[in-house]
Amino acid sequence: MIQKKTPSILRKFLLFNLFVFSVLGLFTILYLQAIQPNLVKERISNHINIINNTTDHIKRLKVKINEEGIKKFLLSTRFLFQSLSRVQFYNTEGNIVGDTNILDLDQSVFTKSEAVLEETIDGNIFYNKNLKKTLKIENEKSNKIKESILKKYKNEPLVLENKVNNIFFVSTLDKIQIDGNIIGYILVTEEANNILIAVKERKNFIIRTVLAVALVILIFSLFLNKYILKPIKFLVLFTESIKNKSDKKIDIEKFFVREDEVGKLTKSIDEMTKELQKRTSRAESFSTDLAHEIRNPLASLKGASELLDKTSLEKDREKLLKIVNHDVERIERLITDYTQMLKDEASLSKEKMKKIDIISIINNVVEDFKQDLVNQNKKIKILINYVKKNNKDFYIFGIENRLEQVVANLLDNAISFSKNEGTIQIEINEIANNYVLVIKDEGPGFSEASTEKIFKRFYSNRPENFGEHSGLGLNIVKNIVELHKGAISAANRSDIAGAQIEVLLPKFQ
Repeated sequence: MIQKKTPSILRKFLLFNLFVFSVLGLFTILYLQAIQPNLVKERISNHINIINNTTDHIKRLKVKINEEGIKKFLLSTRFLFQSLSRVQFYNTEGNIVGDTNILDLDQSVFTKSEAVLEETIDGNIFYNKNLKKTLKIENEKSNKIKESILKKYKNEPLVLENKVNNIFFVSTLDKIQIDGNIIGYILVTEEANNILIAVKERKNFIIRTVLAVALVILIFSLFLNKYILKPIKFLVLFTESIKNKSDKKIDIEKFFVREDEVGKLTKSIDEMTKELQKRTSRAESFSTDLAHEIRNPLASLKGASELLDKTSLEKDREKLLKIVNHDVERIERLITDYTQMLKDEASLSKEKMKKIDIISIINNVVEDFKQDLVNQNKKIKILINYVKKNNKDFYIFGIENRLEQVVANLLDNAISFSKNEGTIQIEINEIANNYVLVIKDEGPGFSEASTEKIFKRFYSNRPENFGEHSGLGLNIVKNIVELHKGAISAANRSDIAGAQIEVLLPKFQ
């Protein structure tokens, strides 16, 4: 089955932003389309108020809707239309009867046409080009308005929009109704270039905003890809290469210099990987060592069992059976201790460290051993010697039952080498940021040239008690101490005969 390729975070991020941009773009288009109608609607509302006021004045002044009546009305009420570009009046047949543009009024009140008449030397008068163009436009407009009055007007204000010489005009056509009778129509026209300017400004603002947001997203995407996604991709390739046991080396050390979350994650994965590799190597080494250790008693067991078939003397048979029994016990001890060691290794990774007092741990272990010595009728003294600085306890950060195991193993080892009436000393000293636990005995000391050997797996310097000890005790102690970021060493005592083991543990900060 072909595994479906999962899109990257960057692709998902870009697709999500594309979707958001599409939605925003749709709403932006709808918004831009609604800007101009809304602004025009505001102008129309103002036009309707002017038309209503004009109708009231016509009714009050009893103005007739013809050229003479409208001309007088416009001359007397010019203030009504000061804010407008043009006002036109039409009768019920759609013919124009009044226009502010054709009156000789103050130019500050109405905008007059730019058309002019030109007279030659011989007295002939003709229209210039602007006038011809203007008259053509006016005729077309008049025809459209007449058509609108007769065909399109539905007893509601009619809005007209047109652009002349790059000037935008908004016009409102409405009836003049007095006492329920329609006596004419009025067309209010206003220059509205500011509407186009406002729409253009908003469009430009939105476009600039969109471009700025797109630029920010692009920069963020590049940052996301370079500083977050790419390192994560390297980490994925790194873990996959380890999982697949690939020979291809993935270099993640370049991310170690980063102090952010990515750098911490990289260091954590690297440390975890090395720890797993270390555990795997240790397990393989344990298995190899165990097989080697079992091979010797198995060979002895095989030889003894073969001789049993050939030996008829009872004395020799008893001796061979004793060898067989000893070898079986040796194998059983190796397997038992090895199994316990593997359980300890697994449990160490699950247990949580906490703040504990090392003195309290030592006192509890020593009390148990003192009772055992009394039960075994052994006269071995165990003395504890320490001095508190500033009346402070000896706190460390660790696993309580594992540290108890360290003290118990070291104490048991010291007792096994001590003679009756001997003394075991436990000293605790504070050096810099560490506590030093020293256990001294009065036994024969170490015969090894290098005392580091005693911490190796399956090593034992008790030939007379061979088979009773697996040689894993001190190795387990070393592993626990190193788990607590500490160190352990062994040496012969300098004052008297005997051995001493020093354990260095960091203070709780």
